[in-house]
Amino acid sequence: MRENTLRTAMDKDGVVLATRMHMTWPLVTELIGVCGYYDYVEFLAEYAPFDHNDLEDICRAAELHNLATIIKVDYENRSYVAQKALASGFQGILFTDHTKGDEVKETIRSIRPASLTHKGALGFVNRRWIGCEELSSQQQYAEDVAKTVIGFMIEKKEAVDNIEEICQVDGVDFIQFGLADFAMNSGLNAKEDVDKIKDIERKVIATAIKYHVSPRVEIRHASEIPYYKELGVRHFALGTDLRILKDFWRMEAQQAMTLLKEER
Repeated sequence: MRENTLRTAMDKDGVVLATRMHMTWPLVTELIGVCGYYDYVEFLAEYAPFDHNDLEDICRAAELHNLATIIKVDYENRSYVAQKALASGFQGILFTDHTKGDEVKETIRSIRPASLTHKGALGFVNRRWIGCEELSSQQQYAEDVAKTVIGFMIEKKEAVDNIEEICQVDGVDFIQFGLADFAMNSGLNAKEDVDKIKDIERKVIATAIKYHVSPRVEIRHASEIPYYKELGVRHFALGTDLRILKDFWRMEAQQAMTLLKEER
């Protein structure tokens, strides 16, 4: 199996920079890779249409540029999609909507190798991540599978209430506070209850750091980094493809219309 470059980056305990995409066109993955700045790209499978071939194509394109890959999966079919993504070559999984430590443990078990050491549920899957070699060492395979980077969204009120319990589960590498989902689940409005939500986010970040779990923050602009850096965050997801396009189209069109009106 290929080296899990994301695990290597996470283990260095330094800065980790990612970006997020909905698009399955491999060229988009390559464009991110040729930039040379990103440790990994996250495919937002929770929101985007895709098939199994898309998962393999994303990984092939990323591997051309030594770019790691993570997939964000829906809650309902999380184990199935996560297992297929790993077998396609993804190096990490971001799970959504978990609220309790025991639930987190069971999900992690579903993508851990079913070996004497790791006691998971995932068997020996002969797919491209092992080069389709039937005679690969099964014990080495188990060790490689166990390097999968695993993250969880903290996006429900119950998850925040149980944040210490979740962060102490063995195998949780990073967490991210989900502002919009938390606001909806808590009867708040993200645009109106800014201070309340910021307080909760700081609590989540501080708890993750306390238990040596990497807190990841999703940001739209690099200018947001200093605030989170002061809180101890070193793991950032910068921008999302569709939002980047929408922001450009809106702002440039507004400027264009202003300039065009001046000529009339």
